[in-house]
Amino acid sequence: MFFNCSDPQMLAGLEWLACYLTTGKHLAFYGSFGTVLLLLAITAPISLIFGFGGAVAARSHFPPLRWFGKTYTSVVRGIPDIVFFLFFVIALDQAFEWLRHKVKCPDWDQPIRQGNDFVVCAQAKLPLSSAPQWLHEGYGFSLAVLTFAIVYGAFAANVLYGAMHAVPRPQIETAEAYGMTRRQAFWRVLVPQMWLFALPGLSNLWMLLIKATPLLFLLGVEDIVYWARELGGMKTRAFTFPHADWRLWYFLGLLVFYLALTKISEIVLARLTTRLTHGQATLGGAAMQKAAAR
Repeated sequence: MFFNCSDPQMLAGLEWLACYLTTGKHLAFYGSFGTVLLLLAITAPISLIFGFGGAVAARSHFPPLRWFGKTYTSVVRGIPDIVFFLFFVIALDQAFEWLRHKVKCPDWDQPIRQGNDFVVCAQAKLPLSSAPQWLHEGYGFSLAVLTFAIVYGAFAANVLYGAMHAVPRPQIETAEAYGMTRRQAFWRVLVPQMWLFALPGLSNLWMLLIKATPLLFLLGVEDIVYWARELGGMKTRAFTFPHADWRLWYFLGLLVFYLALTKISEIVLARLTTRLTHGQATLGGAAMQKAAAR
């Protein structure tokens, strides 16, 4: 990156380390921290949408919709994350390509399943082989976001379902007695109040989502775990910057990153809880009232 880094063999000490830490691969490593934060920023609201939809479906009066909501939350929550990620991403990718294959190549006369291979026409590949690299990376990241959202949406659905039932039933009955329809009582009374009961569970779910981001490495996304393993492994004299096995230090850096992210999350969630429970008839609100009375 710097002019004096053109010949690493002539460098030593801090100057060598400065050049080593500013190589192109290290810049990609630093950028991968942004990939993790972007995943969290996109996945969290999508998971919440999936969870809200699942919770509403699970309490629906229409039996098929209720069965779908309860099956979604039960099945997805019952499968280990790593098994779901390794299987579902492949299945989802092949499903997309199979649908494109049926539309773009209707005259295809060969079987799609050929032994262990999944073969579709070139026009149906996602993304196309001629597509730029950023499109391949974006597609892989999108699959990862969708997979994370489906998995953690099921957990969010279970939390929100319980929060909806925690809202006192007399409040809904009072709203209906004032002339509100069932839908109006749901959106104006139940939904605003359920967040007070859902926040502790959603806070734990956010922490679990943070802990699960290293699974991006298993989905083929070049995240911080990928680069820590790649850069920290032993480099012989055949490399520009040879060094011993430094994975301990790289993964120690990841440890510090995740602990800092968790601590910041705890502070933000604590302030959000304090704000939402202010004046409310909940355990958090009662604790605040006692503290203020002292």
